[in-house]
Amino acid sequence: MRLKTFLKSFIKAIKGEEKNFVEGSINRAIFMLSIPMILEMVMESLFAVVDIFFVGKVSVNAVATVALTESVIMIIYAIAIGLSMSATAVVARRVGENQKDKASEAGMQAILLAVAVSVLFSFIGILFAKDILRLMGGEESLIEEGYGYTKIMLGGNITIMLLFLINAIFRGAGDASIAMRVLWIANGLNIILDPIFIFGLGPIPAFGVEGAAIATNTGRGIGVIIQLLTLTGSKAVIRLAWHHVKLQWDVIRNLVKISLGGIGQYMIGTLSWLFLVRISAVFGSEVLAGYAIAFRIIMFTILPSWGLANAAATLVGQNLGARQPLRAEQSVWKCAFYNMLFLAAISLVFGIWAEEFVRLFSTQPEVIKYGSMALRVICCGYIFFAYGMVIGQSFNGAGDTKTPTVINFFCFWMFEVPLAWILSRTFEFGPLGIFLAIAIAVALYAVVSIVIFRQGRWKTTQV
Repeated sequence: MRLKTFLKSFIKAIKGEEKNFVEGSINRAIFMLSIPMILEMVMESLFAVVDIFFVGKVSVNAVATVALTESVIMIIYAIAIGLSMSATAVVARRVGENQKDKASEAGMQAILLAVAVSVLFSFIGILFAKDILRLMGGEESLIEEGYGYTKIMLGGNITIMLLFLINAIFRGAGDASIAMRVLWIANGLNIILDPIFIFGLGPIPAFGVEGAAIATNTGRGIGVIIQLLTLTGSKAVIRLAWHHVKLQWDVIRNLVKISLGGIGQYMIGTLSWLFLVRISAVFGSEVLAGYAIAFRIIMFTILPSWGLANAAATLVGQNLGARQPLRAEQSVWKCAFYNMLFLAAISLVFGIWAEEFVRLFSTQPEVIKYGSMALRVICCGYIFFAYGMVIGQSFNGAGDTKTPTVINFFCFWMFEVPLAWILSRTFEFGPLGIFLAIAIAVALYAVVSIVIFRQGRWKTTQV
């Protein structure tokens, strides 16, 4: 009987039949929101693993190119996620206040901002692809082989921007099932097109590592088209209309104010990762490739956890809008606890079978050695980060993007990067020092987040 009830609830969550998350059982609200969000992130993480799997069949330089390029693209992710945080916070708050037209207005202004920013990055990426790889420490052979991948990925960054942002609008409205379906379609296409464009099929030539970029932009571009059609359809929780296209400067200022904290927050984290990649590059392509593979495998588990974190953000925003701060806080603690149980189990699996997982992507002994080392060490820290990621997103869901920005700056910039340098170079731990610094920093991030969250100032944030 319990199994039958679970399956019925699971199907309802997938279909997105339940929209009210400000009353009733908190556990049920978490379940209904988090299931589609987790499945959304599972597909994103599955794509990341499949992508590196196919690229790994090309060459070590190809894998390293993807690692260097994605380190730069993380800046774009940071801006996209920062804008997404502001959109989620404002849309969720307006939905909680039962002002759906205002929510639609905020969503459209966020989209216009994203388009404007993406044009600038496209220009930079298309003109300076080789220089970017050279700046990141890539060898000349790597640059010549992979700069096309960098050019296409940065040139088509608008698909990344809008896919992130519009799904954030859906999630803020409590319509997580649509966000899930869009990402499954977009990344499902990526997975299908990856081997076709990388290795060739029939009249389609083999593009090598560039094929991965073509597949990614094609799949995500189709996903964006579906998102826009859904937002203008009659069944959406919030619906965009032509009168929303007009620039609303007061709404834009509010979104920018909130998103600046979010952008700064992720830029800090992203730049710390950039420096870690740069430090790793000193130890050679094998270390860099192993690190890239381990990072993708970790993302396979961390991205589903972001589903729970995003569910917490939506619950916080909507419940604060409905003037129920206690319910918002209870939702956060429950989401964090469930996330900790999940990541603890996954970390145990990777701790035991790290080599086997890395070997799926590379047969080179040195790559396997450093990839499995990174996997084991970093995952120890992510057990604690389970709480940090949920609480950090909860601050953002409340519209308080300043607090996690400060925490990120302290933990990842002032602490993680110097520690990685000292351990790897001064104490001569080599790559192990970098991986240890990551694990220690994310554990510290969790502790600091919990202490500040308990103070409760986030409950009075105005958006």
